[in-house]
Amino acid sequence: MNRHAFKYFDAPQRTATREFVIRAYKPGDGAALTAAVDASYEHLKRFMHWAKPHQPLEESEKRVREFAGNFVACSEFTLGVWTPDEKRIIGGTGYHLRDGPLPLMNAEIGMWIAGDLAGQGLGTRVLRELLRWGFTDWPWLRLSWWCHGSNAASRRVAEKAGMKLEGVLREHRHDVNGARQDSCVYAMLKSEWK
Repeated sequence: MNRHAFKYFDAPQRTATREFVIRAYKPGDGAALTAAVDASYEHLKRFMHWAKPHQPLEESEKRVREFAGNFVACSEFTLGVWTPDEKRIIGGTGYHLRDGPLPLMNAEIGMWIAGDLAGQGLGTRVLRELLRWGFTDWPWLRLSWWCHGSNAASRRVAEKAGMKLEGVLREHRHDVNGARQDSCVYAMLKSEWK
């Protein structure tokens, strides 16, 4: 693939394991997103700026339609993590272009897991699948994972999935309460995968 001419591509829409499905959002997914965020708000609010209680269905539907449009435009690749029957969202993830434009072939993986499933290894299994999928069916050459320095669970997920800690950016971002906090940067290169 010629990276200089690479601005759009036919992004893969879906991958599945026996335990979960990771797929692009589509119109009509708003109700499932509202249900997932409402059920997990207490778990999410500490680290996820966007989480809010009782998000209206219309707002969630608007959000999933924006996710779908951005996916097709290759400007952002937000994905849902679903049960195998795709009736419940059990997390959210994506390949985010925060490390530069698409031709660089770098993406940042973000993730949240439903509160009732957190701490059971699901996040690590989802991240491993994202690394596998990202280095096989996607064009990524580098995948990174940024997390709050105080989010020990997120740090463990990256480490268990085999990502390397590249550094800690001290007092780099504000947390949800506006306090300065550290950011930990993990990454894996395609050449390191497996």
